[in-house]
Amino acid sequence: MTIGTMSEPNLTLEWPDEAATVAWGRRLGSLLFPGAVVALVGPLGAGKTTLVRAIAEGLGIADPRWVTSPTFVLLQHYPARLMIHHCDAYRLLSPQELWDIGIDEYLYGDGVCLIEWADKVRDVLPSEHLWVELAPLSTGGRTAQMVAYGSRYAAMLHQLSA
Repeated sequence: MTIGTMSEPNLTLEWPDEAATVAWGRRLGSLLFPGAVVALVGPLGAGKTTLVRAIAEGLGIADPRWVTSPTFVLLQHYPARLMIHHCDAYRLLSPQELWDIGIDEYLYGDGVCLIEWADKVRDVLPSEHLWVELAPLSTGGRTAQMVAYGSRYAAMLHQLSA
């Protein structure tokens, strides 16, 4: 899938192992702001939940073991510096189902909304968000292609690339 256009700031990284993914996720979490939305996409096993757990650590979650894939419950909430709303759209049949569970309260609230399988619900994402597309590597690492939609996300990507 091609993401973004030439006009959106983007960043592509290769993480050699899970430790690098976790370190980057913690950095990202430390930079997130009230109302931030991070859209995560990639195949099964790409590291979406691992990245969410690391972001939660960067946000100061008391126990990162609380973060599990919400595939069957669709939405989980974790207290941290900012309330974390963790959604998994894998089982949804349409973006409308996301609205039916009240996602608008979280997409436009004061917490942080982290959405796995966001490609399934792209039409309901706010116009400003961070798109993170993960792909596993045969070496055990992964690549991450990120696109910043909006100036706050562009500034965040700039900080993360420094």
